[in-house]
Amino acid sequence: MNNNFIKCGLAGWAAELCYTSLVAHSDRQDKRLIGQTSLYMFPIYGMAAAIHPLHRALSSRSRLMNKSALCRGGVYTGLIFLTEYCSGWILRKAGRCPWDYSRCRFNINGLIRLDFAPLWFALGLFYEKYTERL
Repeated sequence: MNNNFIKCGLAGWAAELCYTSLVAHSDRQDKRLIGQTSLYMFPIYGMAAAIHPLHRALSSRSRLMNKSALCRGGVYTGLIFLTEYCSGWILRKAGRCPWDYSRCRFNINGLIRLDFAPLWFALGLFYEKYTERL
């Protein structure tokens, strides 16, 4: 799991850098494609290593979960939201939260954005396959 933790942390960082650089390009017409992330995000993304044992447990107990990407993706989305909210809450209490979604339309306490659900859904299924191969 330690190896998966490192690889998931690195993959999360890479995904965030790509996403933030594309957002900067589309929102501000910044052609430099400069993305940003935080060192605090590495362990948060690294926790996605838990998806592999979770996937095995879900698949062994339920045929529906084994066959249905929709069900598994929904579970992963919920867990990612929970992780994002809890880690953001802890980091905010320490004055170190690198994100603030307060100005976004579908935010909850500025810590999560419900409109990110499709992104988290896709990322959860990506991590499932990524950790399966590792």
